Amino acid sequence: MIVSPSFLSADFDSLETEILSLSKAEWLHFDVMDGKFVPATTYDETMLKRIKTISKQFFDCHLMIVEPIKHVQEYIDAGADLVTFHYEADPDSVKQTIDLIHSLGVKAGISIKPATDWQVLKPYLNDLDLILIMSVEPGKGGQGFLFNSLDKIRNLADLREKHKYRYLLEVDGGVNFETGKLVREAGGDIIVVGSFLINQKDRSQTIEGLSRV
Repeated sequence: MIVSPSFLSADFDSLETEILSLSKAEWLHFDVMDGKFVPATTYDETMLKRIKTISKQFFDCHLMIVEPIKHVQEYIDAGADLVTFHYEADPDSVKQTIDLIHSLGVKAGISIKPATDWQVLKPYLNDLDLILIMSVEPGKGGQGFLFNSLDKIRNLADLREKHKYRYLLEVDGGVNFETGKLVREAGGDIIVVGSFLINQKDRSQTIEGLSRV
């Protein structure tokens, strides 16, 4: 499993130390929230620029914002290797947003909220590099894992195998050793881990353990 740490609950006053403590992970997950698409507000592309100076990890950028097509360029310019946007943010511009991300030379992902039927993604499956399944309601950390998200993972994993699609399956929300194992068994490839990881004394050891669930 690929572990993609989210550092929202980290100590932002010691950001460099916090990011370096997560360096064992291949990926680093950026939760971008605008206070409109979701109630919470986090940071913008300047955070990616800042961390790019101290990290060589794969930058996994999750845009929880309205009108993502208007903003993907600035996050790519700031260092994103993959930009994931929400289907619900602008259902009429999904294909255009995917094409724009690809035209700018990075990987394109899409995410759906827990209440969204995964089948809305069927027209785009051949175009995607990643699908992010939210296993909590986006916009707030520390929530419990929603187990019905496992059915979405299984269905999308089955379709991937059947049609030889290339997308990776990522899961975000309430991930720990137990739920991470369930995600892997369902066909997931990447787990986003936030407060569970940040609260560990030995983050490197925890990342190694999560990668082997």
